[in-house]
Amino acid sequence: MSRVLIVEDEAHLADGLRFNIQAEGHSVQVASDGESATDVLLQRKELFDAMILDVMLPGKNGFAVAAELRAAKNFIPILILTARGHPEDVLKGFASGADDYLAKPFELPILLARLQGLLRRGQWMRQAGVAHAETTPVAAEQATSAENEFGMFSFAGRTIDFGNLELRTGESTTHLTLMESELLRHLVRNRGRVVSRKSILEEVWGLREDTDTRAIDNFIVRLRRYLEENPARPKHLLTVRGVGYRFETNAE
Repeated sequence: MSRVLIVEDEAHLADGLRFNIQAEGHSVQVASDGESATDVLLQRKELFDAMILDVMLPGKNGFAVAAELRAAKNFIPILILTARGHPEDVLKGFASGADDYLAKPFELPILLARLQGLLRRGQWMRQAGVAHAETTPVAAEQATSAENEFGMFSFAGRTIDFGNLELRTGESTTHLTLMESELLRHLVRNRGRVVSRKSILEEVWGLREDTDTRAIDNFIVRLRRYLEENPARPKHLLTVRGVGYRFETNAE
């Protein structure tokens, strides 16, 4: 049985979500505002398998909650609820560290499917972590130059562990959000080729191609901090002016 935290100030909606998610066999707790949510997760350090987080909350909004959790290295899977017709909220949510989104008003079966997807990904990550910990040194060495069964990709002394949402460089480990990981996966999958902003919006985030692309640029800036020795002069994550980006594993 999974534990789900619902952060929603509209009592009737929170009660409806609680009832239906419990009917799916999960344990549910409700927080009515952002301060209560961060208190439960960061002060009391209660453990949950996923969180449904409304953006429009009194006091501390959903973006601030997600950003605070990620800054504290709490990587609970987050499904944010946004206002319909506001793609900028979706991008802002991803930039804050959310893993998925759903626009209000939503259909209950869609929300339950999205929640189940987050719970399933969380399970895969835990299983991948156990499998990786049990890998022998010989097996680990054989897997260092390509994507392996655990969803890892290595290049230039760096390893992206898609299963555990981590980027490892020597002794340093950087935790990735799911959206950062998915963007990196898209770039790795198309390495050596130009990836357009349109492709990123539609294939990674499921947004319209006319959405403001500044959020993509912000994501790229963050990824360069993780990947590049000198982010101001990138060698791996290159800008193709007027088109998009190109990921190169063999930097000159």
